[in-house]
Amino acid sequence: MDNMLCDELLQEIFARIPKPPQSSSSSSASATSISLVSKRWLHLYRTSKTSLSLRLNLDDSTITSLTSLLSHYPFLSSLSLFLISSDPTVTTARTTATTFNDRLLYIVSSFCSRLEHLRSLAGPVSQSSLFALSNSCTRLNSLTISLSRPLYFNWVVPFNCLKGLSIYVSGCYGVYDCFKEYGFCSNEEPDAELGIESLLLSGVGGEDYGVGWLWRSCKKLKKLQLKNCEGIGDGGSFLSFIKCLKGLQEVEIRACRSIVTGVLLKLAENCNSLISLLVYDGGNAEGLHNFISNCRCDLQKLDFRLPLDLRNDHLSAIGLNFKGLSTLRLQSCCLVSGEGLKVLGIALSSGLEELALINCDVVERESGLLATLGQHMKRLRKLDLSFNEFLVDKELISMLVSCNCLIELNLRRCIGLTTASMVSIFKNCRELQSVDIMQCYGIGAEAVELFVLNSQQLRRLQVEENKISHVARSWASHKFIQVVS
Repeated sequence: MDNMLCDELLQEIFARIPKPPQSSSSSSASATSISLVSKRWLHLYRTSKTSLSLRLNLDDSTITSLTSLLSHYPFLSSLSLFLISSDPTVTTARTTATTFNDRLLYIVSSFCSRLEHLRSLAGPVSQSSLFALSNSCTRLNSLTISLSRPLYFNWVVPFNCLKGLSIYVSGCYGVYDCFKEYGFCSNEEPDAELGIESLLLSGVGGEDYGVGWLWRSCKKLKKLQLKNCEGIGDGGSFLSFIKCLKGLQEVEIRACRSIVTGVLLKLAENCNSLISLLVYDGGNAEGLHNFISNCRCDLQKLDFRLPLDLRNDHLSAIGLNFKGLSTLRLQSCCLVSGEGLKVLGIALSSGLEELALINCDVVERESGLLATLGQHMKRLRKLDLSFNEFLVDKELISMLVSCNCLIELNLRRCIGLTTASMVSIFKNCRELQSVDIMQCYGIGAEAVELFVLNSQQLRRLQVEENKISHVARSWASHKFIQVVS
């Protein structure tokens, strides 16, 4: 049989073997055992691989091993490199971190010319290694790297196919201040016409002047993510920043308290195409209210994790100004009340399709809230009530009676729920395709088995492995239900 299968057919078979879930050891064994059949199968398995993720040690032996390893995978289109934490006193004597990471990129440039996606978070890299990468990996359209200060971005220009760029910034301002003082900053370089559509910046400060060039050159930007940023570069000026806002559709701001008000203000003034906004861990109540009240975008998705910065007046403004909202996600929002959510539910009753109230104590604090929301939000397709530990059966059931169109339901760590909730779910939500009941300790194996037997459209169930009986597993296989533990 082995002789009858040509190389091309075997490679096609290997490429079609699905990636096993992380929790499934049996499926994983069947995939890795391919390489143990023969040297021929090992070679063909490697050449059929298009994606690889590696965790590396910061030492010289890694360079030799990586060179040998990548030489066996000539058709990689996606590569991720991560660094395993090690004792810095051991590795510093051998090589500096930047030199080590540059050597990694040079190896990637030599052996992975077909790369389309590269995620290298082993540490900061230099411009020279990035120029070498652009010369060899001409198909690269997604790049994630770490840079140290001072920041220069002229190396981005040769990446003609680059659509997604993620930059993690590290290091102090000491040396960079000298560059700025004597006028050697990237701000003086001519602007470029970059094709980047998705940009993530993490760790940027107000004195990172090189970022201004990037703002002015990203004229096709559709998605912007800011994480742990204390500034937007250019010495705190927003003049360059507003150049990239015109066509933005998605914005995510995480842990950027010092700049979130300014960013939201400029979005409201300069962006008319925004459809999705996420703000986590670092809002400003007044700035957020001004944005909601003055934004003229047709927002479709709002996602907030603002324990102390989201209030009822924000909810009222959302209901008044964003009639077309289809997705609303609130997480750990402690200052909103049931009255505020009810008013919002009435305002968005005709269009809201996804609602998340994650770890929001108002769900547990105010009896009857979920029932009222369910009555006004009958078009809901996705509902997430995870991490509401004191949510009880009565409250959930009262909502599900009205939510007959649900296809996704997340109840992770709702430890107060029992079998009664599971019965209500399959009786009232007959279109459900995905359910998460991980860490719901009040729901036992019998309830899970009953749910699997009675669910008609279910395709994915997340639950602890010890709650899956032999009968439930057999029926799940028969119904093509993916069980994720």
